Amino acid sequence: MDEQITNYLLALLPEKDNWIVDLEEQAQKDRVPIMDSIGMDFIMQLIRMNKPSEILEIGTGIGYSALRMLEASPESTITTIEKDEKRYNQAKANLKKYDNRKKVTLVQGDALSIMTNMAEHEGKFDCIFIDAAKGQYEKYFDLADSLLINNGFIIADNVLFRGYVADYDFEHRRYKSIVNRLREYNKRVTNHSSYHTSIVPVGDGVAISFKSSERSHTNEK
Repeated sequence: MDEQITNYLLALLPEKDNWIVDLEEQAQKDRVPIMDSIGMDFIMQLIRMNKPSEILEIGTGIGYSALRMLEASPESTITTIEKDEKRYNQAKANLKKYDNRKKVTLVQGDALSIMTNMAEHEGKFDCIFIDAAKGQYEKYFDLADSLLINNGFIIADNVLFRGYVADYDFEHRRYKSIVNRLREYNKRVTNHSSYHTSIVPVGDGVAISFKSSERSHTNEK
């Protein structure tokens, strides 16, 4: 997004509460990636409009996005999964401090394994937010599909990955595999027979995939 437009939009955002500033300062100090303010505001608006009763988040970090989604929809219940032990402990402390209504359940472990074992939650979640290992997005999506209700939606962050997905001359060795996998993810979800997907160039790129009860539910590989 153009810097001038970004600064304009940032200036329009409401003043942040102290707890939000605290979490953002934690993230900056520990170099933990969190959603930028404009992207987070966009996600919160989606949550606010749809009011999902059950949210599954893949990739807790320090608990920032889970708490912001709860801010947008205080009646929602959120299950969030974090693999990294240090981040898990940070998130645990932040949720203890700021989740006064105990609406967020924090789970430690590998999201692919945990989601595979969540058979009892099949068709339970209204919203699933993917913000973890970028190279695993297709696998997360496949597992999320069985856990998502009809007319629910999947949000995936970072799908434009610094704009690299649009640069077909991109050859950076460190990121090439991730970029290729994100391209496959974007192609997959925008052509999936069971979903309507829009990719919005806000933040680092957000894909919103709506699971329609009116479309064929044949899994596409």
